[in-house]
Amino acid sequence: MTLSDGLVQRKKTNNTTEYDDFSVNSHNPEEHTNLNDKFDKCWSMTLMEQIMLLGLKDFEGHTSFWNDYISPALRGCILVELCFRKRIRLAPNMGIRKKSLLRRHVELVDSRSTGEVLLDEALRHIKELSDLGEFHNTEYWVELLSGETWNPLRLKYQLKNLRERILKQLTEKGVLGTEKQSFVLFDVVTHPVADGSSKKALVSLLQSSLLSKWQNDLRRFDKRVLSLVYLAHSADVLDPVLDLLSDETYNLAMKHISKLLDVNFENEAVQEPEFEVMWAVFDVFSTR
Repeated sequence: MTLSDGLVQRKKTNNTTEYDDFSVNSHNPEEHTNLNDKFDKCWSMTLMEQIMLLGLKDFEGHTSFWNDYISPALRGCILVELCFRKRIRLAPNMGIRKKSLLRRHVELVDSRSTGEVLLDEALRHIKELSDLGEFHNTEYWVELLSGETWNPLRLKYQLKNLRERILKQLTEKGVLGTEKQSFVLFDVVTHPVADGSSKKALVSLLQSSLLSKWQNDLRRFDKRVLSLVYLAHSADVLDPVLDLLSDETYNLAMKHISKLLDVNFENEAVQEPEFEVMWAVFDVFSTR
């Protein structure tokens, strides 16, 4: 699902889930003054872990076999995380003729370790090519880290087994468990949700961001929350979160998402140059 896909018809369901108590169905700000207390567990996770947790089937312990969007979205998360940690930026837009976001290459700002294995691996790849005098745009890096290249010499820059490594990190944090499911010919290791409160808080965070805490001015949005909404939509893991809402609040949330999809990324990046990589990643997935 791309950012440009827009609204889709809602599938009606009468099923309830364990997240119903965390659905934000009221627009009264007084009822949500203590929401940040619930979100503490969200902030201990990276964007990659949050997207992976949203896409994970709670009891089966795996993502949908039909979801081809989550893998590139996870690579986008990595670039955004590196931007937030001030490790990369877009090359300055110099000269009279301004380049668009997707034509500007990614620059290394700081090669120091972030403390996150996956981020450091991506950072090493960016540094290696930078040291060779090679500079590439955001879209190229999403594809390269995903292994989407015809050049076999470039396959070494793919972040391999990314889903499994993120699941392992979530398991080490106590959010997921580990089980074995037996099939006819082989056994499969799965990671069902062990700490349901973490996912409940994440669902509540997304719902409140699109409803009670909605900001018409995107510059007032917390950039991590904004990235979570955009990248969850790109990874096709946002719909299950919205399906928990009542019809009225669902329609309001979809109206706000529609506004987000219509944003001019170039204009927003001009207003917030320190987040240009973030806006460039959003732009990448709006055209995929």
